[in-house]
Amino acid sequence: MGIVIKTDAEIELMRQGGRTVALILERLGRAVRPGMVTAELDDITVQEAQRHGVKPSFKGYHGYPASVCVSINDEVVHGIPGDRELEEGDIVSLDFGAVFEGMQTDAAVTVGVGQITPEAQRLMEATRGALMAGIEQCRPGARLGDVSATIQKYVESRGFAVVREYSGHGVGRELHEDPQVPNFGSAGSGQRLRKGMTLALEPMVNDKGWLTRLSSNFWTVHTADGSLSAHFEHTIAITDVGAEVLTDLVR
Repeated sequence: MGIVIKTDAEIELMRQGGRTVALILERLGRAVRPGMVTAELDDITVQEAQRHGVKPSFKGYHGYPASVCVSINDEVVHGIPGDRELEEGDIVSLDFGAVFEGMQTDAAVTVGVGQITPEAQRLMEATRGALMAGIEQCRPGARLGDVSATIQKYVESRGFAVVREYSGHGVGRELHEDPQVPNFGSAGSGQRLRKGMTLALEPMVNDKGWLTRLSSNFWTVHTADGSLSAHFEHTIAITDVGAEVLTDLVR
């Protein structure tokens, strides 16, 4: 496919769609509670997407059966909503993408269900912090390896492991575009960033080892050792002065 540089008009559509993605994720995060079944979160997603005039990106994508990914505890990504009940102390990753006027944005957050352990809280904070540290590296002329290495260093300095088998990606006209944005790597390596590139940065961070395994449904990814995992993601646009977060409520 090659790198797709977006026009100002396309980025404006992504900005509008990205704000809606952020609003829906905020709504889902507030809805999470002990005793609810995860299918309720998919129902809320569908209702909110219709209300805001966006189309969920994931439903039907390569056969994915839901509009949002709900990944619990040792589930890294691509958890399918269903009849599982959330329990006090769980951590839940919510990953949602949407199409607005033909342009895609993608974001994820991890939230706690009721009272969570200090270690789970620390894992979530490290993952969110790694995302923001990676975003700070995104400016014209920087290399993708600068972003990847920064995320890895941030995570490992806090005693956690960054998942290596899944990565961030370009996004915009399609849900997944070039380039791939690994969450580990070497500073000074890789492609140079250019104004108009739009990327989904998404560190996935495990409490212990970085290895993962695929479940029998061929979608849900688990930590290989059963430890907790957290996931945060933003869609960004590279501007003259740095990165603009497109999937944020504060703009």
